[in-house]
Amino acid sequence: MMTVHEVSKVTGVSIRTLQYYDKIGLLHPAEYTGSGYRLYDDAALEKLQQILLFRELEFPLKDIKEIVARPDFDKAKALEQQIELLTLKKEHIENLITLAREIKRIGVKALDFTAFDTSRIDEYFAQAKASWGHTPEYKEFEEKDKNRTPEDHQDLTNQMMSIFSEFGLIKDTAPNSDEAQELVKKLQEFITEHFYTCSNKILAGLGKMYAAGGDFTRNINEIAGEGAAEFASAAIEAYCKF
Repeated sequence: MMTVHEVSKVTGVSIRTLQYYDKIGLLHPAEYTGSGYRLYDDAALEKLQQILLFRELEFPLKDIKEIVARPDFDKAKALEQQIELLTLKKEHIENLITLAREIKRIGVKALDFTAFDTSRIDEYFAQAKASWGHTPEYKEFEEKDKNRTPEDHQDLTNQMMSIFSEFGLIKDTAPNSDEAQELVKKLQEFITEHFYTCSNKILAGLGKMYAAGGDFTRNINEIAGEGAAEFASAAIEAYCKF
């Protein structure tokens, strides 16, 4: 057993953070002494490692708590996916370093923005997070995706972005118009055909994500025009109410 002070010294995690993890139910100590001091065993330290890896990948504490508490949480599989995500993150950072050095060498006219592309990380992040839930949708996606090449992935991305471009062309119309609703149906059928069965419930969740202001929103609006992601989200919301 290790005291909270010893765990803090070994891991670099502050005592206050460990106390907070205990308070929110993310990481409880193995036991408490009669005086109320926290004691941690190997199992607690192993769980702390998992939490810290998720934190390095910028998972919110709420999501980490949900993931590690699942009865079907597979630690070995999660670790493999964490390694893959960290590897992608490392490659991304190395590309940024290379770009910065090139800018230093020849000046800011080196207009290469590929180093800022996080699409591979974003895509894998979404896939990995889905797989930790062992959902039927992820298993379906895995089956459909297993023989695809990088070129296939790019082609599917281009096709999906083409649909969002169509949303961008009509973004000044009503989200519940027949044209907008037909586009939502087209998007839903595309996802079902190429990725996983996209129920109205799943589609509604995707719609919220498209307008949440993160990478999805930025990527869609960069390609389809400012406001396209928000319009698509509104059209999906109207579609899923029927």
